[in-house]
Amino acid sequence: MQTLRARRRPSLAETEQRRHRPDYWLPLIATGLLGIGVVVVYAISPGVSTQNNVSEAYYITKQLVAVALGAIAFLVLSRVPIRWWRSAIKPLILASILTALAVQFFGARVNGAYRWVQIGGFSFQAAELIKFTLLIWLADLLARAKKAGKLDSWQDTLKPLAICLVAIAIVVGVMESDFGSTTVMVGMISAMVFVAGLPLKRIMMIGGTIAIGAILLISAIPYRRQRLLTFLHPAANCQTTGYQSCQALIAVGSGGMFGLGLGKSVQAYGYLPEASNDSIFAILSEKFGFIGMTLILAAYAVFFGRLAKIIEKAPDDFSGFLVTGMLAWFSVQAAINIGAMIGLLPLKGITLPFISTGGTSVLFVTGALGLAFQISRYSSYSISNNNQRSLNDDPTSGRGQRRTYYTTVRRRT
Repeated sequence: MQTLRARRRPSLAETEQRRHRPDYWLPLIATGLLGIGVVVVYAISPGVSTQNNVSEAYYITKQLVAVALGAIAFLVLSRVPIRWWRSAIKPLILASILTALAVQFFGARVNGAYRWVQIGGFSFQAAELIKFTLLIWLADLLARAKKAGKLDSWQDTLKPLAICLVAIAIVVGVMESDFGSTTVMVGMISAMVFVAGLPLKRIMMIGGTIAIGAILLISAIPYRRQRLLTFLHPAANCQTTGYQSCQALIAVGSGGMFGLGLGKSVQAYGYLPEASNDSIFAILSEKFGFIGMTLILAAYAVFFGRLAKIIEKAPDDFSGFLVTGMLAWFSVQAAINIGAMIGLLPLKGITLPFISTGGTSVLFVTGALGLAFQISRYSSYSISNNNQRSLNDDPTSGRGQRRTYYTTVRRRT
């Protein structure tokens, strides 16, 4: 991240933009992770369906529909021009506000939280739309502020950021009681302002404010205090509040080196709560063991590395900040989910990207990936006064890029 922050694009307006083959590793790795999710959900469907008194095909059908919708979202967002999203910010904000309000009127309380709009058999998690809206809005705000040289301006940058943080704390942290999604959004904001070049003194001030807010959010709600106590002393409450944490550790440990096998899960049959979504990492560990999970984590690491490379070569600030937000979104969410399952973090009730069941999560992470895939088609370099190219990306590098061409454009940040 420090390397990304240190990278400086030319401040002059004129640049050349290079179009080339996109990064096909992104959809390839995402497809592999989605495939693992589908296979594991199919394998545990009998146990999870019996536990929740639904048909055996319920969970796998739901996941297949989510993956299909996610594929459509990926294809659409990989084609819609990136600049169009800057004109869609106000409609996205309005949709996010209406969805957050709808949660309060049509939502159902699940595990102490109001997070889903539920009308008939349809459910929609408002926090996922809010994450996507935050991604677009903040990338636009920071790009405009950087272009105008006002990153340190209270009126133009810091005040909107403060209002945004307060709104997230109230709407997501308090009204929806979704501390996990709140943490992910704060991670997105932190990464984006850091890479944008906001002075470290300001970042530390914002970080201190966030820390105080987090303490208040945890201490004000009893079940969050209980989760924190359970995290600190998990073995003392294995039959009550620490049941899920203890069962997750049992699932992870029982996988051993090579796992029990795809069809031999024990914890999915009534022992581990939320086996198909929040706790799916523990189920993966039980089935595939240490070796299998090392490969899955390596796939995530490569995926995050590809996103980091796209940030370094992004054609403009807006695109670079977009992918920075995505990288923070996916990586922080994965870290929270995995950390909770192995006892390093308290339970947050948050999904593992691309693998867990959850139609809204799959839809938005694959849709956002479509944006990153489109951005990966382009890189840029400045034109100095003596016509020498200052490259962000060597136009001769990379094999199989025979359809590369260059266009001179005005930088739009």
